[in-house]
Amino acid sequence: MDQKLVAVIDYGMGNLRSVSKAAEHVAPANTRILVTHNPDDIAAADAVIFPGQGAAKACMAALQETGMIHPVQQAAKEKPFLGICMGLQVLMSHSDENQGIKCLDVIPGEVKHFEFEPGSNLKTPHMGWNQIHQTQEHAMWHNIPQDSRFYFVHSYYVQPKNPDIITGLTTHGITFPSVLSHNNLFAIQAHPEKSADHGLQLFKNFLQWNGQ
Repeated sequence: MDQKLVAVIDYGMGNLRSVSKAAEHVAPANTRILVTHNPDDIAAADAVIFPGQGAAKACMAALQETGMIHPVQQAAKEKPFLGICMGLQVLMSHSDENQGIKCLDVIPGEVKHFEFEPGSNLKTPHMGWNQIHQTQEHAMWHNIPQDSRFYFVHSYYVQPKNPDIITGLTTHGITFPSVLSHNNLFAIQAHPEKSADHGLQLFKNFLQWNGQ
């Protein structure tokens, strides 16, 4: 049986150990999980996981420094691709962070900061467990019940130009897109590596998904 290579992108940011260990925990016997900063590994991989946390400006700078921008853009268009947290946000065209950051432009749209009314008891970052309401069927939702709770840590949210790619919604003051999917790409604002059984199921689904 041929071995399936799944690359976890290492650009110096992201919860890499937790992500790789979660994926390894549910990986089929013929699957190799490789944490890598080598663009050639990304190109050779059968599937790609793009984790991330922190700031968009630092993320884009790290991708530039490691030569990852083009490989990530290509992988997001060509093979099963899972974006997590910042790995979702920088797929967009532009972020409002730091008066404006140009992102990867894989998904047309913007990244916006949560803005709440003065005196509101809602806080930024949005941190903790919250529900994801599935808005369309997808192979990645297999065995994950509607309105399951996932763990979030973020101050910005995505706003895609095409609402048809919104695959999950979450409410924190506003109802925002927490999952996007298009063809071979699935990207989630929450951290499945911190989301117990439902998060592990998401990784299991991804490792069995052919991107269609």
